[in-house]
Amino acid sequence: MSFTPVSSLFGGVLIGLASGLLWFASGHIAGVAGMLSGLLPGGGQATGWRAAFLAGMLVAAIALQALWPAAFALAGLPSLGVMVLGGVLVGVGTRLGNGCTSGHGVCGIGRGSVRSLVATLIFVLVGGATVFGMSQLAGSWE
Repeated sequence: MSFTPVSSLFGGVLIGLASGLLWFASGHIAGVAGMLSGLLPGGGQATGWRAAFLAGMLVAAIALQALWPAAFALAGLPSLGVMVLGGVLVGVGTRLGNGCTSGHGVCGIGRGSVRSLVATLIFVLVGGATVFGMSQLAGSWE
């Protein structure tokens, strides 16, 4: 793993601009889990903006992959089963926490929400404990 402060800062600025633009232009929060669940049956009425935002994220990732393949270079991934289990646990946590890191961590903290600050602290602490625990049980994935 390498230290990449410039590209990390650039990515953070882009995320902040996109979420701020969405909020100021439409009043919607850029919570990806909420957008995705709103596209599911029974999830909500306004699906156009959700689909457009999520499609934009996908198109941007595909364009970045084409322009800069090294950005997606991964090594030492866990098994498919571990990744699926992780995805399910993230989904359950998102439901329990009433939002995801983009909704709480980016948008909620930016709006000064104490609830979002607490949720984000819990996300980070649980994530750190999970990585530590898994590395102790299964060895390092790097």
